[in-house]
Amino acid sequence: MKLTGHNFIGFERSGNGKVHFQAKNPESQESLETIFFEATTKEIDQAVTKAEGAFLTYKSIKNNQRAAFLEAIGDELLALGDTLINRCKEETALPEARLNGERMRTVNQLKLFAGVVREGSWVDARIDTALPDRQPLPKPDVRQLQVPLGPVGIFGASNFPLAFSVAGGDTASALAAGCPVLVKAHPLHPGTSEMVGQAIINAAQKTGMPDGVFSLVQGTSVDVGMAMVNHPKITAIGFTGSFGGGKALWDAANKREVPIPVFAEMGSSNPVFILPGALSDRNDSIAAGMISSLNLGVGQFCTNPGLVITNVSEDSTHLIEKMKKLATESAAGTMLSAGIKSNYEKGATRLSANHSTELVATGRAGTSVNNAETRLYQTTGQNFIAHPELAEEVFGPTTLHIASEDKNEMLKIAENLEGHLTATIHGTEDDLKVYEDLIAILERKVGRLIFNGYPTGVEVCHSMVHGGPYPATTAPQSTSVGTAAIKRFARPVCYQDFPQTTLPEPIKDGNPLSIWRMVNGQLGKD
Repeated sequence: MKLTGHNFIGFERSGNGKVHFQAKNPESQESLETIFFEATTKEIDQAVTKAEGAFLTYKSIKNNQRAAFLEAIGDELLALGDTLINRCKEETALPEARLNGERMRTVNQLKLFAGVVREGSWVDARIDTALPDRQPLPKPDVRQLQVPLGPVGIFGASNFPLAFSVAGGDTASALAAGCPVLVKAHPLHPGTSEMVGQAIINAAQKTGMPDGVFSLVQGTSVDVGMAMVNHPKITAIGFTGSFGGGKALWDAANKREVPIPVFAEMGSSNPVFILPGALSDRNDSIAAGMISSLNLGVGQFCTNPGLVITNVSEDSTHLIEKMKKLATESAAGTMLSAGIKSNYEKGATRLSANHSTELVATGRAGTSVNNAETRLYQTTGQNFIAHPELAEEVFGPTTLHIASEDKNEMLKIAENLEGHLTATIHGTEDDLKVYEDLIAILERKVGRLIFNGYPTGVEVCHSMVHGGPYPATTAPQSTSVGTAAIKRFARPVCYQDFPQTTLPEPIKDGNPLSIWRMVNGQLGKD
């Protein structure tokens, strides 16, 4: 008898769909035992209806209770122990150390948001007190704060089965803001998603959260996700994945009778600019760092460096020779699925088919059908500018070296870039003085500028920005990592001349929550 997985409609398990599927082990390509049933439109409606019913209760829950809920989710994830990690290994072929690290990142992220909720200043309270004697007209009493949007739909990511998935940053920030969450699990790791979903429900029940504060639906077809996006009670969408997937959700959300925001992180080629002083001072170490960053996660991060730009010089030639050697020595790694591997090969074929590029190094071949080889391509700055499609992300361990003739061509390459998540500059202080125009250009192209580092590794902290201009994201004013992510799922409301008894606590006189507020233009806790 085969095991069956479940959808979670609030606190209830469900599995009424007729379409079923199974996860596959990426290395062996064997189907895993558990059968999952694709959520029906009715189940999705039931989940959203429950979320809507839970909203008024959940948004009004005291900060300490909501923070305790977030912390309890982390505790439940840790309590799953090796059972969660082993299931995740089967579904993703990711190494145990990586998954344990990702779980701790997820737990710490939940704790970070719990701290933000408990402290309370994220609501950005602003108060302008009345001036009844002002001439020629009295000034009203006006008070503003951020309030949660309502039920939010979240799409789990393929490449981060824990940190950007069911209990990942989108879910954590939406729950922190006071929004019930409906998650569409990624079909590559449904068993992992179910275990994490159950952990969230356990945490909700133990901390007294309302039924409907969280739901989880499974499915392989686009119909499941689109039913969530198009439901009239869903107020926002969080997505991490491909450009095609994110763009389709964004288009659908904007065609609704009442459009809703879609916060889609859709990938990036993450250009790395290596300036002359750095090439001279740290040539070998930069080459090693570049190949290490490129190969991290078999190139299946949204921040792997896909473009490397240098000026033509002897130092540049040495750098590329060193990168070629390291790339050739790189072992193949297993990608997350046959579909991702296929798309990787298509991306590499697209680069190879462009006569302006040259494949200069290929890593060691693997033995599994889903193994991906490291690839290093090269082109000139002139050809790159003439063929802007070369800047498109290849999701996997491939990078393109662009040899620019001089500083002016390098600046033109930067100017021609579309939006990316990151841009990196390797240089000396003297380099930065000479290339200060480059920084100004890149500020308009990316969400995160990195100096003398590598784009992989996104620190979860208050000041992190994981976002960027389109097509990296659909919402360049936001971030999907860091505590500022909470504001994606809230909106400002102001109260004019309301009595104290009916005002929300964050904007009452006397500051009962003791949070940072702006009162008559002055920031403080008075």
